[in-house]
Amino acid sequence: MPLALLMALAGSLAIHAAAMFGSDFELLAEPAEPPPLRAELRPPPVAPASANAAPDAGKPPPPPAAARTVPARKAPRMAVPANSLPAPPAGAMPPSGAAMETDPVSPSTAAATEAPPPAALLPAAGVIRFAIYKESLGMPVGRAEHRWEFPGDGSYRLLGISETSGLVAVFKPVRIENESRGRLVAGGLRPDSFRTLRNGRETSENADFDWSTGEVRLARDGSVQSVARGTQDLLSLNYQLAWLGRLEEGSGIGVVTGKKYAFYALDSLGEETLETPAGTFRTLHLRAMTDSVTEVWIALDRQRLPVKIRFTDKKGDSFVQIATEIGSE
Repeated sequence: MPLALLMALAGSLAIHAAAMFGSDFELLAEPAEPPPLRAELRPPPVAPASANAAPDAGKPPPPPAAARTVPARKAPRMAVPANSLPAPPAGAMPPSGAAMETDPVSPSTAAATEAPPPAALLPAAGVIRFAIYKESLGMPVGRAEHRWEFPGDGSYRLLGISETSGLVAVFKPVRIENESRGRLVAGGLRPDSFRTLRNGRETSENADFDWSTGEVRLARDGSVQSVARGTQDLLSLNYQLAWLGRLEEGSGIGVVTGKKYAFYALDSLGEETLETPAGTFRTLHLRAMTDSVTEVWIALDRQRLPVKIRFTDKKGDSFVQIATEIGSE
């Protein structure tokens, strides 16, 4: 292959790899944000004087009413408590009993839920390794790895690493590391912090949760937003699927990506038998659609672990992650 053609191919792969591994790549695409609410105070209209009313002769007009100073009202706080968030659109609400309806946010109920810690649905430690392909080329462009730890004290730690490989790595070396830390509660995973490194350097794609107030602070812009119960970060979402009820009917969940918070709707496309290098699995195929499409296949007989993930961008280019190894450590 001529060198110029080889470099052009590598450049194209590098561009797509940057999109694939960039901080904008999310497991589930998010809907458009609703427009902000606006409020305006107006004085009541003045009643017009009666045309038939005649002033009393010889009497001066009454003095004007004394002006009354109304103290300025504080601007309403736009963030609302998690338990008063508006209901999501029809069809997006998770079924009753789903994890996002059972995860407590008040300190008293949280303490009661966390003692003693519930048993994890996964082994105490484990790893999933993936190969990443660009489907139109049918060749690998990267690899990924997910690790989890449940020490037994009620805490958890998840680590996700994605990086380019082969020819793409020569021209566009990219390595993204995500870490999620939190607690294991009655409804599943409850993240406390989410951190992102890009090529070994810290980024602003970080988030810190405060479940005593039901809020998350985004390091990207310093904003504090109210979140729904059961909300996950981008990494813990993959494993919270093990706790969500009736996924075969479709579901929904709040997700913090490090950049923003949104409610994601999940469509269920039914069961499929999937053959991967890690084995053959009976899976449930889930999909989220906006201007892009993201799909995930979870192994129903293997703790609902994600064994295949596909992302299709606006142009129709698809990248797929296939599990090559699942192990306990």
